[in-house]
Amino acid sequence: MILKRNFNPLKVIFYVRFELLTAVSMSVLVYLLHIQELLIFTLPFSVAGILGSALAIFIAFRNNSSYGRWWEARTLWGGIVNSSRVLARLLITFTDSHAHQQNYDKARSETFKKEMVHKVIAWVHALRLHLRKQEDWQQIKSLLAENEFETLKNSQNKPNFLHLMMGKKIYEAMANGTLGGFDSFQMEGQLLALANYQGGCERIKNTPLLRQYDFFTRVFLYTFILLLPLTLISDFTKINVAYLMPFISVVISFVFAIIGKVGEVNEDPFENRITDVPLTALCNTIERDLLEMLGESYLPEKLTPKDGILF
Repeated sequence: MILKRNFNPLKVIFYVRFELLTAVSMSVLVYLLHIQELLIFTLPFSVAGILGSALAIFIAFRNNSSYGRWWEARTLWGGIVNSSRVLARLLITFTDSHAHQQNYDKARSETFKKEMVHKVIAWVHALRLHLRKQEDWQQIKSLLAENEFETLKNSQNKPNFLHLMMGKKIYEAMANGTLGGFDSFQMEGQLLALANYQGGCERIKNTPLLRQYDFFTRVFLYTFILLLPLTLISDFTKINVAYLMPFISVVISFVFAIIGKVGEVNEDPFENRITDVPLTALCNTIERDLLEMLGESYLPEKLTPKDGILF
């Protein structure tokens, strides 16, 4: 996620390099043909005006839809942060609340709390890796028992399989007296919330924005870039500043290209790009908070923005 207010102009130009190359090439070509009196025809500016209006509608719709996807992704992960904290709190407080009972086993209860909170942290990191299609599962190895990690590696949907592990652990704790009463119902409610958040993230990941909007936006943009110099050259010639036409044409094309690119990069918020939802930072926040709730003294270093970018 980009946090800085000002961007490096060279990096901005790199993002729209193909559009700019097309605009510069066409504008210079039209100008050279004009001064050599080899330009066969020109177009009225109304052509560019009508085409630009249609292009603006397509870009506006796409940008609005793309931002909606990005913001929904961030909202889902905000819910994951909250539900993870609530689930960890329930695990700790419910386990401790049975200390007065005769079958209370302090070592067993402490082990249960630690294993379950670590599984919640592992689930969060697993979901991040799952959404980004990364395979570095060693990141969560220290949070699971050896046999659990080996079983997890062979599963297709690892975050979902971790949910199954947590569910089994809860009911084992109900059976041996670590938990009691209706403890499991409230914990299951938070597991359900986390499962729903995962489903929402997977829906965004696996359902692209309508491809026709992407395709026709690109077609209209390049058509506009190609025709714009032909519509400007006559007007600039009339006021004896034809040499300014390439510059103005490129500037106008650049504006449309940048607006279009904003929507394009926001369309998929889980690709580990600088414009995406900062999943790594969110996972780091959850891990730090849950380990602190568990009473552990060592916490991973808090991730901070680097060069105005938070991953």
